[in-house]
Amino acid sequence: MENITCPGFTAAAVAAGLKKNKEKDLGLIFSEVPASVAGVFTKNRVQAAPVRLDKERIKSGACQAVIVNSGNANCCTGDQGMQNARIMAGLAASSLNISENLVLVASTGVIGKPLPIERIEAVIPDLVKTLKPEGISDLARAIMTTDQVPKWVSKKGVFKGHPFTVTGVAKGSGMISPDLATMLCFICTDIGAPPDLLKRALSVSVDQSFNRITVDGDTSTNDTVILMANGLSGAVIATEEDRISFQYVLDDVLMLLAEKIVRDGEGATKLIRIEVKGALSDNDARKVANTIANSNLVKTAFFGEDANWGRILAAAGRAGVSFDPESTDIFFDDVLMVKNGVGCGDSAEAEATRVLKKPEFMVRIDLKSGSGRASVLTCDFSLDYVKINADYRS
Repeated sequence: MENITCPGFTAAAVAAGLKKNKEKDLGLIFSEVPASVAGVFTKNRVQAAPVRLDKERIKSGACQAVIVNSGNANCCTGDQGMQNARIMAGLAASSLNISENLVLVASTGVIGKPLPIERIEAVIPDLVKTLKPEGISDLARAIMTTDQVPKWVSKKGVFKGHPFTVTGVAKGSGMISPDLATMLCFICTDIGAPPDLLKRALSVSVDQSFNRITVDGDTSTNDTVILMANGLSGAVIATEEDRISFQYVLDDVLMLLAEKIVRDGEGATKLIRIEVKGALSDNDARKVANTIANSNLVKTAFFGEDANWGRILAAAGRAGVSFDPESTDIFFDDVLMVKNGVGCGDSAEAEATRVLKKPEFMVRIDLKSGSGRASVLTCDFSLDYVKINADYRS
């Protein structure tokens, strides 16, 4: 099995009894030295205690550890929830012998249930004791909820003669929609960078990756992306030009993680890229792509392998942007299904249906109104999505 590592970082995971299945549900990432840090968090007005705590602590620009649990979101849990988030960080800090302010916290799971902090306290010593460079893959498994597979990516780059590594883990399968980080994701790199450049790099990458995916149109209360840079490679980005060199590798890691999340969408059987061109602006194109990608009618048609282009055009029409439906073309991969707002007939539909039988395909919409363009990754809606979410708490 592949060992995923990043120089200067160790990780571990244990079972604290937070999940119903008794599998590992508590993880830790630790940097040998304090690292620069940047984060992106949910825009949902309902925000979990860990999110609120991290948003304050991350202002310092420094972090050395992240402790994360699955099985319980620690959200809508009042003052006790905030206290438990702080206790969780404090327990990790004490065992690691570092300042509590250098520990960030993340949680995922059911909303509204008190976090059984005593279970976490009981296993913290084992968690710290089992830290190891290849423990990142264990962490990826421990943060899974409805995920079917763990998600990790590691890429290498070279900056001014110094090799460096960017390694990321993520969880996400449902409650996924473009709105600033729609899951949990932790990225480690041994490059050096001041927090402001790190934040810029992370924001750009998130906008091009996690903000361009959707499974079900829902955004979570716990969405968190944290990027830690410990500088141990000797490579240091100090200018905007330097950032761009680092950006290529970071973008690659986050794009691959984003794709893994959509592939693992709850009950998903197909991966679909919605590409819109010819809009009046990129923002308009993005609105159209998002509306189509989030349409339940469109997504169920994809599952049924039904080339129902009327649902796609109707979704575009309610996106709140200006375009001429009678000038619009729709392609399924390279099959022209709709030309100037009119279907291309039975033979085109038969070809399009063959495209929809593939596990991956593209739907392209040309609005012919301007030069704006955007794309979004989505998946189909299957019967299993309903079953998974109907049974989530039981």
